[in-house]
Amino acid sequence: MKKRQDKLRLGAFIYYSGHHSASWRHPSANGKDIFSVDYYIKAAQIAERGKFDMMFLADYLYLSGVETTTAGMLDPVTLLSAIATHTSKLGLTATGSTTYNEPFHLARRYATLDHISKGRAAWNIVTSQHDIEAQNFGRQQHPEHSLRYQMAEEYVDVTRELWDSWRDDALVNDKENGIFTQPGAVREIHYNGQWYSSRGPLNVPRPPQGYPVLVVAGASQAGINFAAKTGEVVFTAQQSLEGAKAFYQAVHEQVKKEGRHKDSIKIMPGISPVLAPTEEEAWVKYEELNSLVSEEDAVAVVSHFLNYDLSTYPAHGPLPELPDLAGASNAMKSRIQLFIDTARAENLTIVELGRKMHGARGHLEFVGTPEQFVDLVEQWFHEYACDGFNIMPPILPADLETFVELAIPVLQERGLFRKEYEGTTLREHLGLERPAPAHFKKSGVV
Repeated sequence: MKKRQDKLRLGAFIYYSGHHSASWRHPSANGKDIFSVDYYIKAAQIAERGKFDMMFLADYLYLSGVETTTAGMLDPVTLLSAIATHTSKLGLTATGSTTYNEPFHLARRYATLDHISKGRAAWNIVTSQHDIEAQNFGRQQHPEHSLRYQMAEEYVDVTRELWDSWRDDALVNDKENGIFTQPGAVREIHYNGQWYSSRGPLNVPRPPQGYPVLVVAGASQAGINFAAKTGEVVFTAQQSLEGAKAFYQAVHEQVKKEGRHKDSIKIMPGISPVLAPTEEEAWVKYEELNSLVSEEDAVAVVSHFLNYDLSTYPAHGPLPELPDLAGASNAMKSRIQLFIDTARAENLTIVELGRKMHGARGHLEFVGTPEQFVDLVEQWFHEYACDGFNIMPPILPADLETFVELAIPVLQERGLFRKEYEGTTLREHLGLERPAPAHFKKSGVV
């Protein structure tokens, strides 16, 4: 196996009291802390101590299941703006929906975060999933899956043009001559697309990184096409080395078709590690967490996600033969198919699949020692199944602390991961170029 010369990328995915849905019931977790800024500042500082490239915050625009599990979320951009003042290197990734935000509004918020953090912002671009989200915004139904991606492409175009509406050298603050910005350096964009329009310019100068880093998720063909056109980091769920290698190749083939350089995109699957000094201790921790998920809850989560009632089937039997649920879904098509394929490949019962879903929502779970974990990471990295991982601690902040204390030193010893930050911006951490101002390139002025 020929070893790569570049370094592994790591994101710390901070999610409620942990990625295991029952983590809030564990003695080392506290669900009420998820609405405390101090909780997130502590997690960010742990990740920065571990030299992570970035921390990652999800966002959902609806509320459900609030009586029996953790639910509700602080606004991620607002939260990361506070965290930015308590960190100095860690990248800050916030999820933002293209379906339920206006481009001007979103462009302004992320430009502001990039300025506050001095160049550490990233936008995780999502199109949202459910009709319940649409109904929170005065609509009855969520837009159709492929249409959402078409709209998202245009949305990102207008957002980038808004970020480009200020030249990098626009601000001169010439007190003597009374000139605040260079003449012609701030321009209206007059964007008129099929779904979005904006006069511009943005009322925030061009972000320090040019654009915040653009993160995308999704493994459907529409998601791959969108990633190849737009994404700089791809967050994906993969259950096997071979599947991850196939996805990596598919994305890079599409990136090449788009005329982009192969190094302009980083692919980072999610992985939820349960680590302990011995394998036996790790499995005890894992089974302890899974025991907090009842059989009824396990069956219910599978039924809910697949949108197919499984309550009349034997809970300890296999998934029954099913219609084309992924094709019929208007939500996460690729994730639904992933769950079905995983259940078939691993001969999982409905309960086992449900507990797996409660554990990492379709992302890869790992149970074992730090050395065993790094063995897996090293193989995936050197065989081009990924460029790094989004680490999804089952319990927060305890398992993030464990990861930094046990796994990071092994990654560093094997030369896979940095010992110190070499740059200050997220683009520098990830090895991504700062984009030129496309709007002014079109105008013949750079």
